[in-house]
Amino acid sequence: MDDLPDNLLCQILSNLSTKEAALTSVLSKRWRYLFALVPNLDFNSFSSQHPETMVQDQTSFIDFVDRVLKLRGEDHVSKFSLKCGDGFEDEDVYPWISNVLRHGVSDLSLHVSSSLVYWLPSKVFVSKTLVRLKIGPEDGPKVKLKNVCLPRLKTLNLDSVVFVEGEIGFAKLLSGCPMLEELSLRNLEWGYWGCCYVASKILKRLTLCCAHCDDNPKSVSFDTPNVVYFKYSDNIAHKYPKVNFNSLVKASIDIRMTNDQKSSVRYVSDDDEEREMVGNATKLLMGICNVKTLYLSYDTLEGLTHIATSRLSLTHCPVKFLKILKFGEACDDDDVDMVMEIATINYFLQKMLNLEKLIVYYNTLIEEDLVEVSSQLQMLPVVASSKCKIQVISDSLGLSITLPISL
Repeated sequence: MDDLPDNLLCQILSNLSTKEAALTSVLSKRWRYLFALVPNLDFNSFSSQHPETMVQDQTSFIDFVDRVLKLRGEDHVSKFSLKCGDGFEDEDVYPWISNVLRHGVSDLSLHVSSSLVYWLPSKVFVSKTLVRLKIGPEDGPKVKLKNVCLPRLKTLNLDSVVFVEGEIGFAKLLSGCPMLEELSLRNLEWGYWGCCYVASKILKRLTLCCAHCDDNPKSVSFDTPNVVYFKYSDNIAHKYPKVNFNSLVKASIDIRMTNDQKSSVRYVSDDDEEREMVGNATKLLMGICNVKTLYLSYDTLEGLTHIATSRLSLTHCPVKFLKILKFGEACDDDDVDMVMEIATINYFLQKMLNLEKLIVYYNTLIEEDLVEVSSQLQMLPVVASSKCKIQVISDSLGLSITLPISL
């Protein structure tokens, strides 16, 4: 390897964490500082901390990061990944982030707790070189966005980040990322927002997973005509004014009723009132009906049982593959609730002319229950698509039952 040029050796070392790469410094004089010149830097304080020596380990980690960045001088940084938890101070971390931003980092990944960085430096969202930005997970920092200018950013992944300005801050973020193709927001708390509006003609992949809470979002809209992949997990919103997914290929939907909605549903006898209470997801579902592969969670299926299914026009829906995840897990009353979920599945089978395969994931530990659900689906008199194959799977049992193509 001594015959290889330094730049090639640095590329090889880039496949290791910076701590691992530093071990090569003892090989020879040539290798002594080579590890610090790699374009990709990966620092992880969790890998070196032990409870009995935590303070010492933290000091050692800070010194190590400081030393590496100093050795690099003015060299360009391609990728910077930082993972550190409690016990570090803002004044330790902020200079590191500023350093790599100043040296043109294109891929920035920050795994920092809110106790470490309560407020994320605003300069993270003003960079002409960032192409990929990842922040989180768990108890992420707060952000108050004065200006957002990320002209080259294509991938943005935020986990547990709190937008202090709510929907206004979120709108600033989207407007400042004109080239964004992939957006992932996880553990987002937006119950206090007035509304959420995701609008982009460039976006291709969208993941929006909101934190579990007891409130329903007031208004959620999507104007994303070129999104091909959509994953959405949230409580059912009061309304979905606009839903535009013209290019959708795959979607995974997990919309939940709140405890108040579930309690109210049990006592509502007037059908119109029932539709008004939980029927607002209809527009969302109609807006994604052109999808090819659709995943529905058990919570979604539970919510659909309380929507007037006649309002869902599925005859021309191009869905070819429909997967029901965790079937039966939302059932409080096994007999009543499960019958309603099966009725909803039956409605899909009766209306979806293009459906080629339906898979129901029923994670029961009782083989007889798996057979019973399969039998109930097999009793359906009419299936819209003669090509449709139905499969009921229990991963717990390691069993799969495939029903006859012609029911």
